[in-house]
Amino acid sequence: MIDELRISDLGVINEATIGLHPGLTVVTGETGAGKTMIVTGMGLLLGGRSDPRAVRSGADRARVEGRFTVSDPALLQSVSDAGGQLDDDELLIARHVTSAGRSRAYLGGAQVPAGVCASVAAALVTIHGQSEQVRLATADRQREILDRYAGRELLELLDDYRGKYAERRTVCAELDQLRSEAQTRAREIDLLRFGLDEIEKVAPLPGEDTALGAEASRLQSVDDLRLSAQQAMLALAGDEDEAAGANTLIAVARKAMEQLAGQDVGAENLARRVADASYLVADLTGDLANYLESLEVEPGRLEAIAQRRSELAGLTRKYGHTVDEVLAWSADAARRLDGLESSDETISVLAERVGLLDAELLRLASQITARRTDAAAGFAASVLDELAALAMPHAQLVFSITPTEQGPHGADQLDLLFSANPGSEPRSLAKVASGGELSRVRLALEVVLAAGEHSGTFVFDEVDAGVGGKVAVEIGRRLAVLAQHSQVIVVTHLAQVAAFADRHYVVVKSNDGQITTSGVVQVSDDQRAAELARMMAGLETSRSALAHARELMAMAAAVRHQDPDDPQ
Repeated sequence: MIDELRISDLGVINEATIGLHPGLTVVTGETGAGKTMIVTGMGLLLGGRSDPRAVRSGADRARVEGRFTVSDPALLQSVSDAGGQLDDDELLIARHVTSAGRSRAYLGGAQVPAGVCASVAAALVTIHGQSEQVRLATADRQREILDRYAGRELLELLDDYRGKYAERRTVCAELDQLRSEAQTRAREIDLLRFGLDEIEKVAPLPGEDTALGAEASRLQSVDDLRLSAQQAMLALAGDEDEAAGANTLIAVARKAMEQLAGQDVGAENLARRVADASYLVADLTGDLANYLESLEVEPGRLEAIAQRRSELAGLTRKYGHTVDEVLAWSADAARRLDGLESSDETISVLAERVGLLDAELLRLASQITARRTDAAAGFAASVLDELAALAMPHAQLVFSITPTEQGPHGADQLDLLFSANPGSEPRSLAKVASGGELSRVRLALEVVLAAGEHSGTFVFDEVDAGVGGKVAVEIGRRLAVLAQHSQVIVVTHLAQVAAFADRHYVVVKSNDGQITTSGVVQVSDDQRAAELARMMAGLETSRSALAHARELMAMAAAVRHQDPDDPQ
């Protein structure tokens, strides 16, 4: 329930604070005074599109704030998840729109996206504006209200159906793509197989091209390498005749140091270092001898390397700059080939899935149709009861449900058939209903739907458009009945409807010669009678008009205190 609505600089409204009654609150005012700004402000709280043109001339921003009483645990959790807080059980929702077009939304003191505000506020408030009368003539809207009346089980079926319908569309799109790309896929498979076969025949090893290049360079320089190694060997081991190599000289030094260390303890460290040098030179000499042996060239090895490098070069020209890149391409190509070759199997699996989804969708659509058909009769009967109370006792209303191609909402084509007079064949509502009849049908539908929702806030924007007299009185009465278990806010231009209000506000405008501004004032007793008189006859101070207004107020008060099930 919304306890208070505050509006600043929205449209022609300068500043307005409206304390809303738990029952029926009515807003009236002269044409152009800004009554619809109340509904516009509520729409902003519900995440409606912000329009900088709605900001009052001369102001930098428009502000709308709603103070709600919230007790639903799920809503409380949504507010908490968004970072908002409640003051006891009161929730403040606000929307600011700047003249530059920027919009800000606040939920429980926390700035949030407008959609977050909308998700919370939409669970608290339902707005029925004049556009609803146009929408009511569409098959989509007629289906929506029937599904809403049918209840949770149908809505759950629809959720399941829509999920599978969306899955089927995705699967069919993938299946169509695979089938349409069959030739392209076959060509790619041939190219990949050729490349993989070519690489497999050569069988390159990781880093092989680099290793062979180094080996070829070594073999080409083997004579120079051998000469240098022999010179080093001679320096270390010495000539066989002279034995004047480094090994011999270090051996002499080692023997001398051992004698020196035997005579002087301080020379022991030097003796150990000479001994270490002796071991190191001896090891180096052995390694150098082994290296010299490795320089023995295998006949034909250089030619074999050249041939192998040529084979590898054939691969690196096509599949990568190095053998490692060729091997990486081969691995990727093998995975791609595996995926392409499994496409036929994928097509089979997808086709089977489509078949299963078709069967499941057919089953769900049949259940949806059955539930809609069951709900349609009860819904139409309840609406006809409301229409009888709205001075249309002979009205006929039928939900026509005919089979159609499966779509995202099932396999039903809905048409709301209507006739206002006895003997007339019911036809599509949009074709036969007048403006006043549409208003009453809309109200009857909304009253029946609202009765099943137990609580909440309903905002009606000129639901009485196109009617008057006794019918207007009946509309006021039905709104008062609805207000006995739901909060109802009505913007109206009919005194017969306004008379049923538990709380009555008037939008009044003033003009300083340059800018027209409006404010909202609560009226009661004589002020209220004067407003009703103005609405009926345009004569606020006429005795007859005031008398008529007071009579209307008394009648409405008496009706409000009747048992809602009492036809009198």
